Amino acid sequence: MDSDLLPHTQARMSDLLCFSRYDSDTCNSILWSWGHSGRYKMGYKSDIEIARGASKALIQDIGAKIGIESKDLLPYGHDKAKVSQSFINSVQGRENGKLILVTAINPTPAGEGKTTTTVGLGDGLNRIGKNAMVCIREASLGPNFGMKGGAAGGGYAQIVPMEDMNLHFTGDFHAITSAHSLLSAMIDNHIYWGNDLEIDTRRVVWRRVVDMNDRALRQITASLGGVSNGFPRETGFDITVASEVMAILCLANNLTDLQKRLGDMIVAYRRDRSPVFARDIKADGAMTVLLKDAMQPNLVQTLENNPAFVHGGPFANIAHGCNSVIATTTALKLCDYVVTEAGFGADLGAEKFLNIKCRKAGLAPSAVVLVATVRAMKMNGGLSKAELGAENVTAVEAGCPNLGRHIENLKSFGVPVVVAINHFVTDTEAEVQAVKDYVASQGSEAIVSQHWEFGSKGSEALATRVAEIADADMANFAPIYPDEMPLADKIQTICKRIYRADEALMDQKIRNQLREWEEQGYGHLPVCMAKTQYSFSTDPNLRGAPVGHSVPVREVRLSAGAGFVVAVCGEIMTMPGLPRKPAAETIMLNDAGEIEGLF
Repeated sequence: MDSDLLPHTQARMSDLLCFSRYDSDTCNSILWSWGHSGRYKMGYKSDIEIARGASKALIQDIGAKIGIESKDLLPYGHDKAKVSQSFINSVQGRENGKLILVTAINPTPAGEGKTTTTVGLGDGLNRIGKNAMVCIREASLGPNFGMKGGAAGGGYAQIVPMEDMNLHFTGDFHAITSAHSLLSAMIDNHIYWGNDLEIDTRRVVWRRVVDMNDRALRQITASLGGVSNGFPRETGFDITVASEVMAILCLANNLTDLQKRLGDMIVAYRRDRSPVFARDIKADGAMTVLLKDAMQPNLVQTLENNPAFVHGGPFANIAHGCNSVIATTTALKLCDYVVTEAGFGADLGAEKFLNIKCRKAGLAPSAVVLVATVRAMKMNGGLSKAELGAENVTAVEAGCPNLGRHIENLKSFGVPVVVAINHFVTDTEAEVQAVKDYVASQGSEAIVSQHWEFGSKGSEALATRVAEIADADMANFAPIYPDEMPLADKIQTICKRIYRADEALMDQKIRNQLREWEEQGYGHLPVCMAKTQYSFSTDPNLRGAPVGHSVPVREVRLSAGAGFVVAVCGEIMTMPGLPRKPAAETIMLNDAGEIEGLF
């Protein structure tokens, strides 16, 4: 190990926090392993302690690094700011830098560290003299208070201010919730005052949203209590990140495009099945006003004072799972390398990034970094959480086919793939070598990265190789299906080529609905699969690289404003619930008024 790294060696407390969501025995096992590995040292810090001790630069100085003057920043305190639309407009004529996508294997309780790797790679590129910045998504409150945790990275590869990012931040999600709720209120208000648009109240498809995990609101009956409260009807709530308004904000190019897309949203149908749009309700203008500031990307910094845009936050299991187009495209005008992430595993986030976001925004990645961990390979190889502390090369090798399938899938888009082994202190040399050997057999390269423990010093090798690949212009990117392919065939293509399913199961009602949308002019849209993130199949317990399974499509939804068709598969929910012991139980203020419990 490099002697420069030794003074900063830290056991990763957030690993314990991650595992403690599941069982204390695993925590004890990890502690035992660390204590007997010769690498564990006392005095470890949690993510929030590391973030709290950061030496942050003024946000104006961060902006100056990438050519944004103070007059073009709208500060939210001293350490975060929004970038003005006028500045964004002024840089559109510049050439693009290299786009690098970070994705991952299917998530497991063992942890993968995709956002952490994204931040670490961005810092690593800056360390080796490249002009680079990071673009990631904002965090949703629901998972923060539930089980998933925050979205700012971890260890010494974090974006700060970490507490703000994982809570209210600059209010973007609140604005999205408010805009969505305004439309909900205006629909029911229109019906109450005579229903001039002749909306069939049985066919109102616009649900409500809240940025919290609340299973009790999944299906409700609204307007009970008498004539003065309106006409009772069945509806329900989704989490804010599943709102079409969120998808639109993340795909819109500017405020004009935003308002058009909002107006194009279908909110209900008449008895003759003709659609009613948000613009018919006359809600699009007011919604745009509520979203005016939220459309501007948020500029923050890494622990190493490198610039980062944090903007938008759709989940990849129920939406398209990428940060905003406006943030990514602006960053590409400001830097030579932009590192961005796609949500959950590559079968969801990367597939949607490449088939939806890149298609809509005219983007093409120069390289893809696929994040994996030795521990996750063990879980895919059949081990339980309690068995992860001991060396088991056989289990690592048995779990590698999950990694291999993601490599093959990503290469099918015509992009070069590098595997980043996000290093944990429990990893042994033999286990790491097993992953490297397997990746080499798949025609790719695996590089160990220790950014969590050591920041950019630990990601230098990864950054050097990724930059070499990006600069070599090896990519020949193309989506895996054309616009003109029928919607049902697009769904089948993803299920067969990405999930390796035998088929997508769609009943006649769903097929008829897809054909009807094609007749209405929506057949060119891409599809957005809503599916469990834990498996290539729709069974969250089926790890590895399953074959011979089917993907049941439960329903389809038309997101006409966002510009895609959602296929809801299996038992996936667009409103998650809290676990038995939610993280909210341990989030509090300490005696110094500081936040405790975030991770």
